Amino acid sequence: LWPWLLASSGLAALVQLVTLPFFPDSPSYLLIQKGNDEACRKAIRKLWGEGDHQAEIDDIMKEKGATASTKTLHVLEVIQERSLRWQLYILVTVTATVQLCGINAMYFYSFEVFHAAKFEENLIPYVSLGVGLCECLSSILCSTLIDKFGRKVLLWGGYLLMCSVLALLTTTLSLQHRFFWMHYFSVILIFLFIVCFGIGP
Repeated sequence: LWPWLLASSGLAALVQLVTLPFFPDSPSYLLIQKGNDEACRKAIRKLWGEGDHQAEIDDIMKEKGATASTKTLHVLEVIQERSLRWQLYILVTVTATVQLCGINAMYFYSFEVFHAAKFEENLIPYVSLGVGLCECLSSILCSTLIDKFGRKVLLWGGYLLMCSVLALLTTTLSLQHRFFWMHYFSVILIFLFIVCFGIGP
C-alpha cells in the first residue's frame, strides 16, 4: 500500500504537466514583462470571458507604473540595504525557528513512541499517517484563524504551546518506565504538538 500512496503524489504532478500548456499566461506578466498589449487582452478574455475588461487593464498599467520606479536588488544589495535590515532579520528568524522547532525530530521519533505505547506493528504506519493528516487539518484551520487573530499572535501562541508540549513530552518519556499510562499520554502530546505546529509556525 505504501508504494501506491507514495506514487499517488506523482499523479497530481502529471495532471499539472499535461494541462499546463493549455493555460494562458498571466495578463500582468504579458503586459508588464513582455509589453504585449494584445496578448494581455487575449489572456484576459480567455480567463474571464468576453466583455469590457478595461478596468483590469488599467489596474495592470498602474502596477506597471509602480514597478517601473522600483529598483531590482541583488542578494548582496538586499543584505547591505539598511532600510531592509529589520525585515531581513525577521525573515531569517522565522525561517530558522521553523527548522529548529523540533518538528523533524517529532516525526523521526514518533515511531518509537508509538512502539513503546504497545501499538501493534501493523497499526503504527497508520497512526503515523494520522499524524500527517493532523498537520494537514491544523494547517487548514490556521488559514481560517489567521485573518481573525493575525500572524504574530499565531506564531507566538504556537511556539509557546509547542515549548509547553515539548516540556511535558520530555517528562512523560522520562517517566514512561514507571507508569504504564505515560506511553499513551506521550502519543497524545505528539498529536497536540503537531496541531500547535500546524496552527502556529
